[in-house]
Amino acid sequence: MESIMEIIRIVLPLIIVGGIALFVVTRLKNKSKQGTLGKKKTKNAQILLDSLIPLGLLAGCLIGLVFNLFFPFQLSFILTFGAAFGLLAGYFAYEYYSDKE
Repeated sequence: MESIMEIIRIVLPLIIVGGIALFVVTRLKNKSKQGTLGKKKTKNAQILLDSLIPLGLLAGCLIGLVFNLFFPFQLSFILTFGAAFGLLAGYFAYEYYSDKE
């Protein structure tokens, strides 16, 4: 029974993080094929729009590091989930900002 729990503890984060990454990548791929990726009028606004997803990844990692200071989780576990949820937050920020005029 312990080996099954150990396998679940290893595989479940991979499935969750992989699902989040697959969701973001397929959504962006479909938007690219349809030609509906966000476009801004000014160069600085376009640079900010293009930087939202990587900034979300960095912010998620930083939040994971801070979270690791207060809770006893493994650093690799927290960084992985922080980056995944940061990717998701960056994608949603990209969607919101690209629709905004």
